[in-house]
Amino acid sequence: MRHGKVLHAFGGPSCNIDPCFAVRKAGDIEHRRRGWKGPWRSSSPTPCSNRRLYTSLSADKVRLHFINRDGEKYSVSAREGESLLEVVINQNINIDGFGACEGTLACSTCHLIFEKAAFQQLGEISDDELDMLDLAYGLTNTSRLGCQVCVKKWMDGLTVQVPTEVSDIRRELEVEKQKKQ
Repeated sequence: MRHGKVLHAFGGPSCNIDPCFAVRKAGDIEHRRRGWKGPWRSSSPTPCSNRRLYTSLSADKVRLHFINRDGEKYSVSAREGESLLEVVINQNINIDGFGACEGTLACSTCHLIFEKAAFQQLGEISDDELDMLDLAYGLTNTSRLGCQVCVKKWMDGLTVQVPTEVSDIRRELEVEKQKKQ
């Protein structure tokens, strides 16, 4: 983990940096969780670099389903190019504490669990996202951060699960800091 890295400098959730620069495929996630670190690095906190283009040009809606921590199912319409975090926020889905860092890849509160077939279609995952996922509670082999997954047309009808527990590393670090004082 690279503590102290300032991701806000990249422009936060509206960042337009190419996220495909030196990232791994999602299938490599298991190697990372076992401690293998390849030479790939991504410097972008947001993968939806063309998000503004997609959301402004695409009138097509994609139907998504979210199951929150209480088991309640929310069905919403989303635009292609939005991150799943943006969908939750824009559609006012009741998920307590979801997206605390507002998509800057500084927490794991937008942790989502995908079905295996859907997970395999999600594509690339950055080392920065893997670092945050390492801190998430209820981590599975099909876990991703909602701020790092962009809505695509193939996702129509997709259901994602919110884990029962949530971890916000920023809060945990603050608690540790206060204990030392």
